[in-house]
Amino acid sequence: MKYKIDITERVFRFKQPAGTSRGVYTTRKSWFVELTSPDEPGRRGVGECAPLPALSCDDIPEYGKTLRALCDMFEQRGGIDYALMRPYPSMLFGLETALCHFESGSTALFDTPFARGEAGIPINGLVWMGSHDEMLRRMEAKIEQGFRCIKLKIGAIDFESELDLLRRIRGRFSHREMTIRLDANGAFKFDEALYKLELLSQYAVHSVEQPIAPRQWGNMAELCRESPLPIALDEELIGVNQPDMKAHILNVIKPAYIVLKPSLHGGMRGTEEWIAAARSKDIGTWITSALESNVGLNAIAQLTAHVYGRDIRMPQGLGTGQLFTDNIPMPLEVRGERLWCVK
Repeated sequence: MKYKIDITERVFRFKQPAGTSRGVYTTRKSWFVELTSPDEPGRRGVGECAPLPALSCDDIPEYGKTLRALCDMFEQRGGIDYALMRPYPSMLFGLETALCHFESGSTALFDTPFARGEAGIPINGLVWMGSHDEMLRRMEAKIEQGFRCIKLKIGAIDFESELDLLRRIRGRFSHREMTIRLDANGAFKFDEALYKLELLSQYAVHSVEQPIAPRQWGNMAELCRESPLPIALDEELIGVNQPDMKAHILNVIKPAYIVLKPSLHGGMRGTEEWIAAARSKDIGTWITSALESNVGLNAIAQLTAHVYGRDIRMPQGLGTGQLFTDNIPMPLEVRGERLWCVK
């Protein structure tokens, strides 16, 4: 089939600054690919390419020019050349989304109970970094909304203040009533990480994502062996795009979990490869968005329902659809602690 791809750029504005250990985001830039074909007039597919600055392995100069070149190759070859596109996961994810949208004829990219509006996906309530009082207010709001799995981003304020937030949660809810996830975004120094993990373990934390900066495989493997808390890998997986390397890093580090963002970790196919590799080693997984607009969020949610099946027990990280003042409308709705596809 012959295809034509058009690219448009768009900048989204956050309702409130999104704080991470790498800085604060106030805007978010995405490239949208629109796939059409003269062989199927009236049909189209749209996907979002959204690299995270200073984090994505394909956050490169002249991103738009490289995306255009890869889209030209897609047009010439009539499809995705995965060998060529593995180094560009955010671009690959956008093209995979556009192709799924085109082929399905609907934003319901896969035929699942979620896509049919029959089942919601459990999600965690994300508390962004901020001052102690800001994080406390955000945490209270998530609890009021009905979330029973809270994810706190830590590493931006002093550690004692972060421990105080955990004390407040555990003063009200046991670990059976409320699950706490933490995301350090690599903020701990290795020589202090184990001590901090031991202090955090007092509060029955489910897991800690990326306690130290990536590319310290030996140190991370040691933490995974010695930590009183389960450790999840996130940034560590960025740029590991070949299947044999995926298996190798899991063999070396042996984490309890891996957290997968399709825009960062290999698109749809790469995410499925990671899940298969993790399952073969009894490593848990969940999927999360990476500050995409609702176009990308919908694709990630559709993929999540597709790869995990109907009965998804592990809360996923898909609660980012209300981040922007100027988001793109999609048939998604958060009800309580579940994301639903609205029919």
